[in-house]
Amino acid sequence: MMKYKRLLALICVGTLVSACGPSSVDAPNDIKASTEVKPATQADIDNIAKSLDIKFNHISNQQKEQCRAELTDGSCYKAQFLLTAPQDLLVNDWAIYYSQVAPLHNYDGEQFHLEHLNGDLHRITPTEKFRGFKAGEPIAITFRAGFWSLAESDIMPNLIITGDNLTAKVIESTRPSIDPDTQLEVVPFVQPYNDYQHHFKRTAKDATPWLDSGDFYQRNKALGDELVDVNQVIIPTPKSVTYPHGQGTLDITQGVNIDYANVEQAEVNVAIERLSKLGISQAKQGTSLKLAIKANVDQMIGSYQLMISPAGIEVIGVDSDGVFNGLQSLASLYQLDSKTLPYLSVDDEPMYEFRGMLVDVARNFRSKEFIIKLLDQMAAYKLNKLHLHMAEDEGWRLEIPGLPELTKVSSKRCFDPTEQSCLLPQLGAGVDPNASVNGYYSVEDYTEILKAATARHIQVIPSLDMPGHSRAAIKAMAARYAKYSQLEDKEKAEQYLLHDPDDVTEYSSVQFYKDNTINACQESSYAFIEKVMSEVKKIHAEAGQPLTRYHIGADETAGAWLESPVCKTFIADNDKGITQMSQLGAYFVERVANMIADMGIEPGAWSDGLEHTAKENMPAVVQANAWDHLPWGAHTKVNELANRNWQIVLSIPDVTYFDFPYEADPKEHGYYWASRKTNTEKVFQFMPENLPIHAEFWLDREDNPYTADDRVQKDDQGHIIHQPLEQGRSFLGVQGQLWSENVRTDEIAEYKIFPRVIALAERAWHRASWAVPYNYSGAKYDANSHVFTKDLRQQRDQAWRVFANALGQKELPKLDLANVTYRLPTVGAKITDGTLYANIAFPGVNIQFQEGNGPWQYYRQATKVSGDVRVRAISSNGERAGRIMMVTRE
Repeated sequence: MMKYKRLLALICVGTLVSACGPSSVDAPNDIKASTEVKPATQADIDNIAKSLDIKFNHISNQQKEQCRAELTDGSCYKAQFLLTAPQDLLVNDWAIYYSQVAPLHNYDGEQFHLEHLNGDLHRITPTEKFRGFKAGEPIAITFRAGFWSLAESDIMPNLIITGDNLTAKVIESTRPSIDPDTQLEVVPFVQPYNDYQHHFKRTAKDATPWLDSGDFYQRNKALGDELVDVNQVIIPTPKSVTYPHGQGTLDITQGVNIDYANVEQAEVNVAIERLSKLGISQAKQGTSLKLAIKANVDQMIGSYQLMISPAGIEVIGVDSDGVFNGLQSLASLYQLDSKTLPYLSVDDEPMYEFRGMLVDVARNFRSKEFIIKLLDQMAAYKLNKLHLHMAEDEGWRLEIPGLPELTKVSSKRCFDPTEQSCLLPQLGAGVDPNASVNGYYSVEDYTEILKAATARHIQVIPSLDMPGHSRAAIKAMAARYAKYSQLEDKEKAEQYLLHDPDDVTEYSSVQFYKDNTINACQESSYAFIEKVMSEVKKIHAEAGQPLTRYHIGADETAGAWLESPVCKTFIADNDKGITQMSQLGAYFVERVANMIADMGIEPGAWSDGLEHTAKENMPAVVQANAWDHLPWGAHTKVNELANRNWQIVLSIPDVTYFDFPYEADPKEHGYYWASRKTNTEKVFQFMPENLPIHAEFWLDREDNPYTADDRVQKDDQGHIIHQPLEQGRSFLGVQGQLWSENVRTDEIAEYKIFPRVIALAERAWHRASWAVPYNYSGAKYDANSHVFTKDLRQQRDQAWRVFANALGQKELPKLDLANVTYRLPTVGAKITDGTLYANIAFPGVNIQFQEGNGPWQYYRQATKVSGDVRVRAISSNGERAGRIMMVTRE
């Protein structure tokens, strides 16, 4: 058998998770126990990789009685791999490595041994009872894994087969492919999730409906049967629009002639270029377009006025940001291929100073081109902060001069158990170090991103997560330690070491890593951070965008360090007042926050990493990203941190996590730990200034009602455990998040972000007239409290109708022109008395239908049909299609 003990030692897996269950599908009866199997050779590994067919079958989420109580809250689902070889393969001494986000609980049968290694990485090895594969006869490996599986995208591709001292190969049947119609990645070896009880429901209490085409049709009917006139609509909605010149229009057939006045042309070039791409070009004989800056200290940065009259167009900003935003409103007003603009006067300013988008490029890499294209669209909708998450357990994505191991080792995942050349193949990365999920931004790349952001009036806030989520950095510095140890240079070896080699603490992070937390007690950890921050600050300065804010991360640190000799010595000897291991997380955050503040950089961090810090030990300015789930009491933590007078950026997962699915359907891509369905309308409904109010009209993650109590609350000893926001407290802003555990292509990343981010921009910029103001006295909200009145709901729904029409008729065609792979909405349809009726969530988007196996046809009106009928949305340029729905019959 393979020398797996040695391999495991190299992988540093910690406690392995494995168990035997009652029974499974063992070797077919006609594979005799006496059949001889031989150790696999490289030729055998190559053959298995090429020919073995693997299928993943989801069996049931309802497995509570067979789960391990000590793992994942005692919840698990049952599934199986089906392995079929086209010819006899009588070999052993091989191993299959696979990624599975939640850890193994147990498995059935005696032919194979399954184990959880580290993070999401698992392994299957044959036991002495495995007698090989018989041609054409499937072997089932049945197992249970943590929590539940509700989406086909949960299952990671690129299963790897290898043997002792043999080259690892990806099993071809598990490779992902690209759907030519949707241009999205699919994982063909995953069998359809099609059982409501066992595949769709999370638990017995799960009340989430599985919508069919008829349900979507009824939902879309609320938008009306006629298109809304969106000629005068601007997104995001301005604060004030008036019509001093009536309802006339300005002819722009000849383009525009720009007078820059006191505006630096470089400050608005990107906006001017966008106008040109949309169809409003510059020409000396064109309509007058006058630009000007007129400072106004009473208005927020980025405020502007836009006037369109018979005399031409005028944009006045309080600063260059304002002029830029005014030009983007002009672009929003414009409808592709139009020759006129409506007369109107806009007076506008943002609701929030911070209007952001986070992109996780660490878990799976995103190309530089993707980032710059995203910056284009962020600017179009007046978003002004890019939170670039560049380091995680699974990857480090920024070149740091003087620390080459960070990118030489930790910017890629392949198959090297020693992790001296790359990280382990987590998240279904496969074995190719040059795959698109791998990579990093060179200093030149990052400089280009910073300059592009500056030209679009967007601040880049880098994040290199620490002390948790730091496995990539830890392994890179361990490789550096090994290199200099071999050279017998102890000082250099230990200079930036991030772990205590003698630490034998057993812990598991939220993502099930046992070695992902920087040691908070050793000075080399802080030397590393100072080195990295100095280099990042230098890159920003040379790119012309000074580094004024950095996001530490600071979240989700597990119970690390407990057995670290370095930490035990620190606890015994320090003069910082640290007497318990439980204080080390806060000590780390406080020390790093003050370190970077001394460098002129304001710190940001996730709320859970900040809640244990002492305000008096932190810098004066602190950004806190609040990411708690609304039904679990998000308002409690938000209020506590806001009452510290810290700058709160709302990152509420229920509505701002764009890695979640748009709709509750196993075909919809995404995770769903806080929300099963986050469509564009839900983002539009968000009232960021009043978090508890959502209990009146939203449901929890299983579609059950919940209560949000924002009144003063005390414990049994009379201590206040919750209180409302102090009078006058408000938030700095709102941020969308795209986490990328299963986002492996730029196209899927765009699909997840757009068009939801446009609704996010609306909520970050515009204070809706229908939004319920926050009650500083405190209140209790649920489905029966009715503070959000029927009249306000009607106002909201009418505003959504206009917004949805503007998306369908104006904004999505502009995204097509920019080659953005946005999500096309699911079509609603029904067949009544042989007639097809169809509608869509964004009126104006084209619908197609198919009868049987016939050609796809455009739907224009109610149409007689026969046989099975399918529907889908189609992009304005006809190049992409949405998810296909089978039409229900009444």
